Amino acid sequence: MSLRRFLPDNFTLCLIATVITASLLPCRGGAAQVFNLLTDLAIALLFFLHGAKLSREAVVSGLTNWRLHLTVLASTFALFPLLGLALKPILAPLVTPELYIGVLFLCTLPSTVQSSIAFTSMARGNVSAAVCSASASSLIGIVVTPLLTGVVLQSHGAGAMSWGAVGDIVLQLFVPFVAGQVAQRWIGGWVQRHRPLIGMVDQGSILLVVYTAFSAAVLQGLWKQVPLPVLGGLLIVNAVLLAVALIVTRYGSRALGFDRDDEITIVFCGSKKSLASGVPMAKVLFPAHALGMIVLPIMLFHQIQLMTCAVLARRYAERAGVNRSRSIGPAETAAAD
Repeated sequence: MSLRRFLPDNFTLCLIATVITASLLPCRGGAAQVFNLLTDLAIALLFFLHGAKLSREAVVSGLTNWRLHLTVLASTFALFPLLGLALKPILAPLVTPELYIGVLFLCTLPSTVQSSIAFTSMARGNVSAAVCSASASSLIGIVVTPLLTGVVLQSHGAGAMSWGAVGDIVLQLFVPFVAGQVAQRWIGGWVQRHRPLIGMVDQGSILLVVYTAFSAAVLQGLWKQVPLPVLGGLLIVNAVLLAVALIVTRYGSRALGFDRDDEITIVFCGSKKSLASGVPMAKVLFPAHALGMIVLPIMLFHQIQLMTCAVLARRYAERAGVNRSRSIGPAETAAAD
């Protein structure tokens, strides 16, 4: 087995470099205000381009498999939050209370898009259904995630989410997305031909948010609050959440009578969480000084899910008797979703 399959992808290395830069050279004062403005503009552009890219025809064509889509949405927006709350007595002692709020926020996020589809394709699953489910999850999450975050945090005893935060999500994320959908008839073809541009905006906006978030957190004493044992505990928390989600989606889909292709789609779309959606939403929903604690669980979960799903996709393909000419690794799905 090649060691390369378990190495971080280039985007993860950029994330690590950004965190190190923010730790050594945090932005403050006027520079922080400039970075915050650039970040807001980059996030608006990101959701505008995603709106222009999302094919309404692809979504409509996959809507007939409604049982599969409901199963994926139930895993994404019901199973994960319930796990986050139910496993609190076991997992919360491994991390700080602030980090566990980040874990609960992670549980409310929508599924990834690019990597869910890529892994489904690698495993020879139902790709058209994956396109529909992942896209629907991403779109629905713009509205559901902030509402669900408020419910989960209130259940956790961390206070309720304000309606103003929901309004900010609608204004900063949903409005640009809808504008992109409206503009799709004119610029959709250009966007499809320039997919690397969306990847650059994806990754650039996330790196900007991470830099500003960790800068503010470092100035508040982040690394004094998160020693190495706590980071190790956070890795365990994320690994447990992902493992339980993978087991439930795999055996649950079989119990519900789905065939192998649909099972693969449910496993890869229903067990993953979107870094590309999570980081911008966190910036809108949480105060600047808390962002570092909130996005850290998402960043770690992102890498764990890529490496784990890469191995799982390869095993699905091998069981189907598919001879692959090259290895499957997280670098192949390095999009920041």
